[in-house]
Amino acid sequence: MKATAAKPHAGRAAIVTGAARGIGLVIAERLAADGAQLVLGDADAAGLERSVQALRAAGTRVVGVAGDLSQEAVAQATVDAALREFGRLDILVNNAGGGVILPFLEQTPETLRRTIDRNLWTAIWSCRAALPVMKKQRYGRIVNLGADSVYSGLHAHAAYNAAKGGVHAMCSALAREFGRDGITVNSVAPCAVNTPQLAELIAGDATLHDKFLGVIPLGRAAEMDEVAGFVSYVASEEAGFITGQVLSINGATTTR
Repeated sequence: MKATAAKPHAGRAAIVTGAARGIGLVIAERLAADGAQLVLGDADAAGLERSVQALRAAGTRVVGVAGDLSQEAVAQATVDAALREFGRLDILVNNAGGGVILPFLEQTPETLRRTIDRNLWTAIWSCRAALPVMKKQRYGRIVNLGADSVYSGLHAHAAYNAAKGGVHAMCSALAREFGRDGITVNSVAPCAVNTPQLAELIAGDATLHDKFLGVIPLGRAAEMDEVAGFVSYVASEEAGFITGQVLSINGATTTR
């Protein structure tokens, strides 16, 4: 199938990590609606299987690879699944994450490692596995989910920002290194997003509502489909001259 305005990812194969639920699942649903065939990755095997079955029921060609994407072998297995099932890999969305949000001095060595592993190493290993395939094809779109909090300095986000800041920095370097190979690399950086995880966090501490949402001039969190729509555009052929950028979705929380 040839890509069209209605189906900009027709004929393309995409990996979405952290796709068992939340933003990752909504991104996967949007890419599927835009014509992509999918490999979903997540450490939550049961949740991943539910998401795969739901997408299949809607008519999408999709497979799941369960495992910890901060491990090189799992990232490679996810790329291998795309090649085995679809014979190609055009789009990588590095959404896997989930930091431990705590004041910095309340972090432990374990929570710090977990935050770096989930948010930075998952992206590093996935990029390293995907780039040789994209380079051989002379086409690829890598979209990392970054964080606007890297710039806003949001409450209790120091460790998370260290990880996401690494993702942002890797993006600009990879864009320059692989630009002549037809590969673009960008980071989409939301502020607060209306996810079940955010609702859980705020429910556990009422003061966090003002600290996380009160700083947003639009007065609300982003919706997941607003993030997904932008990710789908950045992953499209039409966005071929956008690369090496950190693209904020933040309701004017920061302006750069």
